[in-house]
Amino acid sequence: MPANLSKFINASCKEYTHWWTNSCISASMGLGLDCLQESLKIYSTMYIVTLLMKRKKPTKNVIVQTMLGILQSSAFLSCSALNYSLNICALRRLLGSMNIITVSFLPSFLSSLAAILIEKPSRRTLLCLYVSNIATETLFNMGVWRGYYRSIPYGQVYIFALSMTMLLYFYRSRHARQDSIYKLIRFIIGPYEQIEYFGKRTENFRMISSTQPLESRTSNLLERKSKHHIFNIIWKSFEVYKQIIKNLKNKSKHSSCPHPYSCAHYVLMSGVKLFSYGYGIQVAIQLIFQNRRIFTQSKNIKKILFKREYLKLAAFLGGFTTLYKFTSCSLRRIYNKDSPKFAIPAGLIASTAFIAFPNNTLALYLMWKMLHLLWIDGVEKKILPDIKWFVIFLYSFSTAVLFHAAIIEPQNLRSSYWKFLYNASGGRIAAISRLPLESFGLNSYKSLQEVLARTNTTDKHIYSF
Repeated sequence: MPANLSKFINASCKEYTHWWTNSCISASMGLGLDCLQESLKIYSTMYIVTLLMKRKKPTKNVIVQTMLGILQSSAFLSCSALNYSLNICALRRLLGSMNIITVSFLPSFLSSLAAILIEKPSRRTLLCLYVSNIATETLFNMGVWRGYYRSIPYGQVYIFALSMTMLLYFYRSRHARQDSIYKLIRFIIGPYEQIEYFGKRTENFRMISSTQPLESRTSNLLERKSKHHIFNIIWKSFEVYKQIIKNLKNKSKHSSCPHPYSCAHYVLMSGVKLFSYGYGIQVAIQLIFQNRRIFTQSKNIKKILFKREYLKLAAFLGGFTTLYKFTSCSLRRIYNKDSPKFAIPAGLIASTAFIAFPNNTLALYLMWKMLHLLWIDGVEKKILPDIKWFVIFLYSFSTAVLFHAAIIEPQNLRSSYWKFLYNASGGRIAAISRLPLESFGLNSYKSLQEVLARTNTTDKHIYSF
């Protein structure tokens, strides 16, 4: 990279950026309009889904605020695209040539810096975390591709373990938890691991058992003759299940454990619950998006219901909460007390379940979220300085890294983000000519063709402006 800084290319704007038109303004407007059209689709869906999840009453004021939010976010994204193209042409005319910084990185940084100011302040941190997540992976891929270092097996598991353990410790040791990440943690490990329950004892809520033992009731049911034999079998199974749960709840519980019922019930039922959520959510999504195929070919239902891929997320969620709660309860029994510090070994042990679902996006998101919360904590304790524009500059830098990779070395960019840029730009991100960039020695044209084939996209487009 440093050696390439001294290399310049003298290609014109038309030869590099917009070969289909002589006008820089016309090409920029075309990119902006394409992005505006895609932005309205993206943000309309996002804002409406968010509104439904919040379960707000659709009053006139709520609808107006939602519409304004869609327009504001769409303006932010389309403005970023329009300025990106303008900045490339402006820097080319101002400097007389282009180098590896000005072909994409610097134009993107400047356009992102101006566009993010249009977006709502409440959404800037979320956007920053999103692009920083992908930029971190992209920078790592760039280093591996250049041979600076090697890829670490299960590296995402280590990142997840350290990040999640710190977040769990924060969750157990702090009262004020306004960040949305704590809602996710509360969903996974439940409310009883919060600091509000620290030192509290909950009684074992023993359910009143029937005076008639299970064996006698089962035998009586077997003696009854009914026309609805299948219904009786289901009912008997349900009765047996209820009795098992009753017995499980009445097992022993340590006095320092904050949860109701027994430790065995607390651990096992949480694991089953999260496993069913992980499996059920994936099946529901597939049933929604593949409903046409299901109705046309009924055999597709079996493929959806019994797909092994769905077990990975389910095993991770179920395994994580089971291991975390089992370790926490075991430590409370061993030390005869409860402590927020137990979240550290429990989090590390539970994170081994991530091997079943090693996801780079989730691991890096938790890493950046953990760093964000650490920074806020440092600022509150006056250990770190409060840099007001830090989020804006980090967003602009991360976006510039992604646009640099999309133009110069697209093979190192995440495929899903390439498709996002492709759709948002109306395919113009692929139509930008890589042939003038061959002097940098990074084989940008060849890499582009490989990415186009892998993502089923094309650079053969015809634009009127």
